[in-house]
This record gives sequence, C-alpha cells and structure tokens, in this order.
Amino acid sequence: MKDIEYYLNLPYEIKLRRLAEDEGGGWLATIPDLPGCMSDGETPEEALVNVEDAKKCWVETCLEIGHSIPEPITNEYSGQLRIRIPKSLHRSLTERAKEENISLNQLIVYKLSQGGNLKPGK
Repeated sequence: MKDIEYYLNLPYEIKLRRLAEDEGGGWLATIPDLPGCMSDGETPEEALVNVEDAKKCWVETCLEIGHSIPEPITNEYSGQLRIRIPKSLHRSLTERAKEENISLNQLIVYKLSQGGNLKPGK
C-alpha cells in the first residue's frame, strides 16, 4: 500500500497566481491534480509553503477515509500513439505510402502536419 510519504514525494504541478484585492490580495497556490487542494499567502513563497501543508492534510484525509488519491498527470509524451481505423482507410493510406515510397508512419505524420486530411484518395 502506498503511504503518505509516497504521495508527498510525487511531482505534483503547483499553479500560483496573484489574488486581486477584492479576493483578499496576496497569492494563491493550487494543485490541479488534487481537487480542492489550495492555500494562499502574502507572498508567492508563503503560498508555496502553505500549499505543501495543505497537500499533506489533503493526502492524510484521503488515506484515512479510504479515498483514492490521483497521481500527477505527466506532460511527457512518448511520441507513440495507437489508434484503430477502418480497414478501408488503412488500405488506402498504405497504398498511398507505397506510391510515395515512404512508410505508412511517415505518410500519417505528414498528413497530420498538413491539417489532418486522412480521407481515402487524398
């Protein structure tokens, strides 16, 4: 079972924004992957310290009551994508790639970069 230290050491994104005077002024720090997890402070540094305390309380509470805790969403992409397409489109794209003497992957990347026209015969 994952414990509090596991979650506290995950690289959650923290968003920081200045609060308007009608919002009380200062700074607000939020952790988008942990709904409702936020804190504020008079300075950005204070808001960041406070949101770490809020994260600890948020995680502790979820663990105590048995709620699942989302892990950070990564912004790293492998560059690989598996998709399912109709057989007729697959055939058409494969034939076009052969005509152009390029790989199917190269053709699809090219088509996507040109606006995504993947219709058969194009």
